[in-house]
Amino acid sequence: MLQEPGADSHVLDTLKATFGYSTFRPLQREIVDSVLAGRDVFVLMPTGGGKSLCYQLPALLKDGVTVVVSPLIALMKDQVDALRALGVAATFVNSTLDSDEITRRQEAVQQGRVKLVYVAPERLMLPGFLKLLAASEIAGFAIDEAHCISEWGHDFRPEYRELARLRILFPAVPLGAFTATATARVQTDIKQQLGLVDAVSFRGSFNRANLFYEVRPKRQAYDQLVAYLRGRAGQSGIVYCGSRATTERLADQLRADGFRATAYHAGLDGGERHRRQEAFVRDDVQIIVATIAFGMGIDKPDVRFVIHHDLPKSLEGYYQESGRAGRDGEPSDCLLFYSTGDITKQRRWIEEKVTIAERRIAEWQLQQIVGWAESETCRREALLAYFDEPFEGQDDLCCDICRLPAVQEDVTVPAQMLMSCIKRTGERFGATYVIDVLRGSRNAKVLQLGHDRLSTHGIGHDRSTDEWRSLVRHLIRRGYLLEDQEGFTTLKVTDRGKQVLFGSERVVVSIVQRPGEETDHTVAQPHADLFERLRVLRKRLADERGIPPYVIFHDTTLRHMAASLPATRPQLLRIPGVGERKALDFGDSFLAEIAGYVRDTGATPQSPPDLPNERKQRRAGKGERAQETVRLFRGGLSIEEIAGARGRAPSTIVSHLADALMAGETLDMDRLVPPQRRAAIEAAMHELGYELLGPIKERLGDDYSYAELHLVRAALRARSTT
Repeated sequence: MLQEPGADSHVLDTLKATFGYSTFRPLQREIVDSVLAGRDVFVLMPTGGGKSLCYQLPALLKDGVTVVVSPLIALMKDQVDALRALGVAATFVNSTLDSDEITRRQEAVQQGRVKLVYVAPERLMLPGFLKLLAASEIAGFAIDEAHCISEWGHDFRPEYRELARLRILFPAVPLGAFTATATARVQTDIKQQLGLVDAVSFRGSFNRANLFYEVRPKRQAYDQLVAYLRGRAGQSGIVYCGSRATTERLADQLRADGFRATAYHAGLDGGERHRRQEAFVRDDVQIIVATIAFGMGIDKPDVRFVIHHDLPKSLEGYYQESGRAGRDGEPSDCLLFYSTGDITKQRRWIEEKVTIAERRIAEWQLQQIVGWAESETCRREALLAYFDEPFEGQDDLCCDICRLPAVQEDVTVPAQMLMSCIKRTGERFGATYVIDVLRGSRNAKVLQLGHDRLSTHGIGHDRSTDEWRSLVRHLIRRGYLLEDQEGFTTLKVTDRGKQVLFGSERVVVSIVQRPGEETDHTVAQPHADLFERLRVLRKRLADERGIPPYVIFHDTTLRHMAASLPATRPQLLRIPGVGERKALDFGDSFLAEIAGYVRDTGATPQSPPDLPNERKQRRAGKGERAQETVRLFRGGLSIEEIAGARGRAPSTIVSHLADALMAGETLDMDRLVPPQRRAAIEAAMHELGYELLGPIKERLGDDYSYAELHLVRAALRARSTT
């Protein structure tokens, strides 16, 4: 078995025997080691990144019971079912159980017969349950969906605030906070609320590289939706809507057109919501049409598409909801239908909020999602930027913007007009007012403040309001303007923006050309007919046991089986996701199905889509694309010009050039990063190390870009290997 540096062999043995994996995902080993060492931890890891294993695995290796706080009781049974299928002693305690069953389960906790117990925050903080825990040996607390504790989070739940008492009541018990979605402000609030003063913090990348982001204008939305779904027969997906009535109407229409669909919203009683969710999780229903009441923390890994029929309320909420697609790591779609009519609806809802502060926060959040939807730059890059994460580019699946050809437009002069107007109005106003002045408005506010007498009044009348808004968003993303989040809409010119304002830097944007074609993002599957047979077998076995199909095996595991055609138990155990307990419980059934297929067809083993030789082929393809970028760079084109010529995001071009440097190519570094700036970056890297760019960026300040840091790091690494 593969040994990893710093990981105890017993930990790896348990990982393989119980969960069926021989290696950890990024950050998992470090988090597990910290939990095993008794440290408090704060873990920010995207959906599908493997957060739950970070407290489940240590729970098996530590004495006592690990208490997992989960916000939705509807999900606890699925999580516990999955653990029990692995042979783990896990239980939940919630209001779906009668009093006798609750008593039996609580006794099992107190007697040490349970390794993990799942509870909602309300039950955890009941005096009786706290007394039970005080009389039990507690290995640790794991607070799942920890962003719910912050009023700045997109899903604040007041009952989570009570969890702050855990540090007082159980000061010696390690506590871990786990979340997939949190801005810097929310992260700070979580740590303060839970008393995580000396916690070890881990932050994974927000980038879900297997998700394809796309925004389409909403025109005849139902016809658009059906056209999309027709090509995805048998795939599971979620369609999010803004109202309960829309979910019911759409689900009825889809069923009438032959789709296995159902609606889900908070207006249904608890039992009916649970039945509908179970039907979706168990593949009895293909499509669930839902409000945002559905899905937080949903364990179903094979959701192949998430469609937003209506505009989400915030970019943070959109990230969380779209992140329910592709948790198994396979290519999946995130599609948003967008219209200005949705903005009007959102603003009506905002006006109904009670306080001015709530309305201002909601308006700022709306502006972020509108800006993202209307953006003409890489959607992945913009989404990651919201969470303060740079995007270094990828050549595979990305977004609708990056797959389209683009032309370059120099917008330096309009940018200078805009920045000059911001300065002349005192950097005290938001985009709407500044654009009014630029376009020559003579509304009451402009006249009252005397801004109709400014030299910038009316100089931008030839550009539409939408064009000016698009430019504002571009300048904010590129660091030329700062949007004051305390004031929510106040625009300020940054030091980098001043370089544009005074003529030393040009601003170029990419304008995409939209032919309207659709790309299929499915995975090529060796022995695809066997894969479908294995899915049918999995469904039958799951129904017999009353559990969701994914609890038996994920699609990824079935793909490996279908491709490699294992014939013996040892061969089956070598497949990712097959542990000893599952091989014992289900191995004979799957081996028999595979043997029958081989006997009937004469099939021979092939490489699964994600085995190492496939990754090498993808890297080889990336190398060829990088060489084309190098050729254009040596021909005198800038990074922005190459991006325009190749229809790629500038960050992708930077990634190509960095790869070329690492491969030993000689490039003009003075053109990439001026010598004086390169010297400053190298000095910081020699002092702080260059594995993580975040601390380097923080040391050098906003004047330095992640692109520069990425290129200098590549050059240093290349130098260190020669």
